This record gives sequence, structure tokens and C-alpha cells, in this order.
Amino acid sequence: MTRFVEGETIPTGDLEREEVLAAVVRSIRAIHEGPRIPGEFWAPAVCRAYREVATSRGVPIPSAYDRLIEVAAEIEAAFAASPSPRRPCHNDLLNANLLRQGDHVWIVDYEYAGMGDRFFDLGNFSINNGLSEEARERLLELYFGEVRPAHRARLALMRILSDFREAMWGVVQQGISTLDFDYVDYARRHFERCLESAADPRYRSWLADAAEGV
Repeated sequence: MTRFVEGETIPTGDLEREEVLAAVVRSIRAIHEGPRIPGEFWAPAVCRAYREVATSRGVPIPSAYDRLIEVAAEIEAAFAASPSPRRPCHNDLLNANLLRQGDHVWIVDYEYAGMGDRFFDLGNFSINNGLSEEARERLLELYFGEVRPAHRARLALMRILSDFREAMWGVVQQGISTLDFDYVDYARRHFERCLESAADPRYRSWLADAAEGV
């Protein structure tokens, strides 16, 4: 902690409003345009590491993992076809970590911060806060100034990886957390949504468009 700031968390419904979304985007961009920070964050690698930790603690790995690690490999390949520079990323953009102070949004809690792909932050932000398709389109337009098929594709694919990481976080917490919380159900819900997103009929076109790069 560096200092105390006044602010209020932003209800997820308010993120559908363009002026609120624009303030959040300004703060996310400020992170991405900042200097290099220690550490790396790449969701498929995090999921694989979580599996090893969970297994070492005797936590059973849900069968969905086998399917989703294949999906993650396909997404990795699509992004690798046209790699983008690593940027400083927050990687945990829940609305609880967004504090609004007037027209400025402070972003707090950098536990998972590291150099990564800015589309993970955008995907993580959009799926964690339940942004509608219209709001996701506005998010991309506010961030990039224009919206290309590759932007939409990379956002959609990172939404999948965000849920996969969240699901595996729930798995690993079953072996290390002492909190009275139903991590089994938490992981199950994220696995189910992740599988549903990966079964979207647009998935293959997302891979093709993402490989074109931005």
C-alpha cells in the first residue's frame, strides 16, 4: 500500500455507460503504457502451474481441464502467429478493484500484475463484470479508436482464458485456502462458462481472425 485514496467501487451495471467505461479505459491504458514491471503473466502458463500445485496438494483436477488446456493451446497458437509486445497488465480487473473518484478511476490490488498481453486485461475486465456485447464493442472502440475483426476475436478468446484461469484458481484454492468458501462451486461455475464460450460457433473464426494480428 502506498497511500489512501477516496473513492467508491463501481457497480457493474454502471460499466455499461460510456462515460464510466471511458474513465476505466483511461486508467487501464495508463497501466499498459507504463514502464516495465517485474514478473510475467500468461494465462495458459498460470493454468498449467495451478494444476501442478493442486495435484501436489491432492486436489482432484476436474475433467474440464483436459478439454480447456487444448483450447488454451489453440489460442496460444493464434496469438503466437502475430505476437504483440508484452505490456504491464493488472490481470484482476474485478469491479471491486475499480475505485471511482469524480471522473477518475483508481485501479487497486496488483497481486497478479505482470508483463502480459493487454487483451487479457480487456477480456478479464469484460467477462468479470458481465459487459454486454454492445459494451464490449464500446470498450474496444474507446481503447483502440476503431474496432477490427482481430480486436473482437482477441477479446473473445481472452475472455475464455480469463475464465479458465479463474476456474483453476478455484481449484488450487481448494488445496491451500483456509477460508470458509465453496471453491468447488466457484471453479465449477467458471469451468461451465468457459466451456460454453469455447463451444461458441464463432470460436474457429475467432482463432483465424486473432492470428491476423492487430
